[in-house]
Order: sequence, then structure tokens, then C-alpha cells
Amino acid sequence: MADHCEALRSPNAWNFALSLFILFGILISYLPQHYRIIARRSSEGISPYFVLLGTTSGTFAFANILTLPTSRADLACCSEISAFGCFAGTLGVAQIGVQWSCFTVILLLFLLFFPRASPLSPPQPPTSAAPSYYTAVLVVGTCIVHIFLTAIVHLIFIYRFPSLLKGCAEFFGIAGTILAAIQFLPQIYTTWRLQAVGSLSIPMMCIQTPGSFVWVGSLAGRLGLAGWSTWGIYLVTGVLQGVLLVMAIGFEMRDRRDRKKNDADGPGRTNETLRNGNGTAQERQNDERTSLLGGEARG
Repeated sequence: MADHCEALRSPNAWNFALSLFILFGILISYLPQHYRIIARRSSEGISPYFVLLGTTSGTFAFANILTLPTSRADLACCSEISAFGCFAGTLGVAQIGVQWSCFTVILLLFLLFFPRASPLSPPQPPTSAAPSYYTAVLVVGTCIVHIFLTAIVHLIFIYRFPSLLKGCAEFFGIAGTILAAIQFLPQIYTTWRLQAVGSLSIPMMCIQTPGSFVWVGSLAGRLGLAGWSTWGIYLVTGVLQGVLLVMAIGFEMRDRRDRKKNDADGPGRTNETLRNGNGTAQERQNDERTSLLGGEARG
């Protein structure tokens, strides 16, 4: 332990700067997504199963790094080294903690701004694939229960079975990796089905996709191959998020071309496009609302 703490006493300047950059990068990368949901006052287009898998995989990832013997040794050294050395030595834990916290905010915003039927909304057919508010509440409730259960298991192994901590950490890491591996699949399907970006933030994905690979390199350098269960999560999510990013950019560019073309052709072109079923999701929604209000006025 003494040798381990001595190594943390004088942190490498380059690793410290890179880790600090990643920490603030993680925080900043989530702000566009938080802002977009709040600004649109809607979480439309965000898959509830993407939120469920993202929150639970993030919880497992946070529990993983808190349970790893290497991380616990870093935290234990804080009583023997300076505050700066402690801060630098635990930046890996802080990075994953910030990532988990930011995604948990998305979970709460997803429920708070979940689109619900209003008197002005057109009725949805019973076979509609759109998720219900009940599904959103169930997802949030499941995530909260999962957080508490994971915390309880973590504490049990720390105080009752400390010799099995490495195995427990690997279980958390493997479970998180499996969930992260499929996390983006529901969102990729939802975005493809809607053929629109919705409340997804493209700037967030533009920051996070390359940032994921930088983060993988930082964590791998800090934890080594023994920490594969920690950085493997972000390697998988970086690849899948890249697929979603390419899809989202494609839909956004298509919609912008359509809007410019409709503006150039005049209002009549927009109505014709909508009748042919080729308009953007926002145009179709506006046309439905206009028709509904027109019907109420005639009534």
C-alpha cells in the first residue's frame, strides 16, 4: 500500500491534464442534451429503453469502479497524501461518477417532459408504436430500484466479503458492458422508425463519440488490462453511438433540404408534400394540429 500511495503522491502532469480535460468534457457533452429536452419541452424521439439501459449500465459502471481493488486503494491513500494527489488519483472515479449523474438527469428530464395527450392533440390509434406515459414511469421506477439494489450489493461485499471484491467488480463491469452493448439499439431503431432526430442532441453525440475513445485510452492507461471491465463499456458505446450519430446527421440534413425546398416552392408545396406523406415529422405534426383546429372552428 505504501508504494501505491507513493506513486500517487506525485501525479504525472500529462495524465492529470488529460483526465481533468475528460472530466469537464463529460460534463459539457451532456449539457446540449439537457438543454434540448428543456428547450423543446419534450422528450419525444428518445426511446424509453435507451434511457433504461443507459441508466442501468451507468449504475453498474459506477459500482464497478467503486468496487475495483485498484480504485479502493486509490481512495484509501487519500488519508496519507496531499489533497491534490488524492484529487488527481481519483479522477477516474470522478469521471464515471459525473457520467452517471449526467445520464440520471436525462432520466429525470425524460419523465418530466414526456409527451402526453392534450385536448389539441390528434388521437393516436391503439396500435401506435409510441411509448405510453405508463412505460416512462415504469422505466424511471425500475432505474431507481436498480440503483438502490446495486448500492446494497456493493456495501454487502465491502463489509461482509472483502476477499471477493474483485469478482464483484467484474460482475458489475460485465453486466454494464452487456447493457451498454445493447443500449443504443432501441434508440437506433426508434430514430430509424421516426426518420427524425426528435429530442436527441446531435452536438452531444458529436462530442461524446470521439470522446468515448479518448476516455477508453485514459482509463486503460490508468487501470491497465486488468480494468478491461471498466473501459470496455465505453469502447462498445462509442462504436454504437457513432452509428446513431451518422444516422441522426443524415436525417437532419435531409429535413433541412426539405425545408429549404419547401420555402423556395412556396406554401402550396408544403401541403402537397404532406399529402404525399413525404414531409418531415415536424411538418406532419403542424399539419395535423392545423386540421384539428380548423375542424373545431367549423364545429
